[in-house]
Amino acid sequence: MHILIATAGVLPTSPVADLIKQILPAEGQVSVVTVIEVPRSFLDELESESWHPFSDDSERAERESVLVDRYVEERGRKLVEPIVAALLSRGIVANGIFVEGSDRAAAICETAEQVEADLILMGATRRLFDEGAWESISGQVMQRSHLPLLLVSGAPRPAEESDSEDPTIGAHQPSDA
Repeated sequence: MHILIATAGVLPTSPVADLIKQILPAEGQVSVVTVIEVPRSFLDELESESWHPFSDDSERAERESVLVDRYVEERGRKLVEPIVAALLSRGIVANGIFVEGSDRAAAICETAEQVEADLILMGATRRLFDEGAWESISGQVMQRSHLPLLLVSGAPRPAEESDSEDPTIGAHQPSDA
């Protein structure tokens, strides 16, 4: 069994690690993924600062790619490490995965396929039976993936955020993963 844990940094680490310890068979694997949306302003800033009239486009694109990869890894590591550490403290080694993307649900589903996951575990910060829950990341993953989805209650979202668009998955604000 391979369990993919999708997080935005708000999953309760100890309860998740305890649950994984209970359900993971001895030969099982765990991967922890977070999806980072690189802010458009960041890319615009890179483009304006890295433009040099005597360098070719391939050099600029390569520099931009390296900086974006570094941003995604640094941000991703901060969000994944608490769960990885909690799992390790229970004797479970987990693989951290950092994915760049703006469609977080699609990125989670694609990552689950790539690692050949058998189960996706993620947070739920909205009421599951409200109409708006289907717009949440966990609701979208439920609709798009053929895999079982286990939702763990995360920190509830403040009332004024519940009707707005989900914050980026890399944000420290509560969200659905």
